[in-house]
Amino acid sequence: MSKITESFRDEKAFIAFLTAGDPSKEKTVEFILAMEEAGADIIEIGIPFSDPIAEGAVIQNANTRALSRSINTDDIFDLVTDVRKKSDIPLAFLTYINPVFYYGYEKFFKKCKEVGINGIIIPDLPYEEKGEISEIAEKYDVDIISLIAPTSKDRVKMIAKDSKGFIYLVSSMGVTGVRTNIKTNLEDIIVEIKKVTDVPVAVGFGINTPEQSKNISKIADGVIVGSAIVKIIEKHGDNSTQYIKDYVSKMKDATRI
Repeated sequence: MSKITESFRDEKAFIAFLTAGDPSKEKTVEFILAMEEAGADIIEIGIPFSDPIAEGAVIQNANTRALSRSINTDDIFDLVTDVRKKSDIPLAFLTYINPVFYYGYEKFFKKCKEVGINGIIIPDLPYEEKGEISEIAEKYDVDIISLIAPTSKDRVKMIAKDSKGFIYLVSSMGVTGVRTNIKTNLEDIIVEIKKVTDVPVAVGFGINTPEQSKNISKIADGVIVGSAIVKIIEKHGDNSTQYIKDYVSKMKDATRI
């Protein structure tokens, strides 16, 4: 069982996202440690990219802020190294295939292994093209975390059968961002997934309130929150630590149904 999968063993997992380098490398490390202290079970670290097609305005702006400070992939590996000096929490990158390709697949995943990255989420990598990196990722013990969208339909079981770490179930069509209502029949999709795999299912896109976190936890194995945390960082900048801790604590508590 992978380190990421183990995080779901005893209770519903809370998965928190932030963008590396927003507002700085040092603060990213501080925020990750704060989220772990507040109860987060897994941290997703976004690698800033100039064309993050799956992201809404909040995370797009965070990418822009980080890139404006000239953060690069090596800087992000360095900050992960700093996190690992104080924490063993499961970490996953969220990125796009372009940065990984240009860094070099072998070099990238080898570096992930060296610094302690446990998984990777690549929204623009179709299931049918996953073979391009799957053997290399497996060689270096990095779970490729599969995404399943509400429109996946006949592909749900196919994607689920081959999943590792956890399955990222997208709550709604469109890009990331805070949503007031989530209308997708997630429960039916989860039932279909569970017919073919024991890999945990976590739901993301739009979740931002404790009530949503509680409701999702009733049907899924985990809750993913990104834009709401990034909005806190956008608002409070270097002074975000306590705000993040308070928010993550409330969201994690809500998963304990």
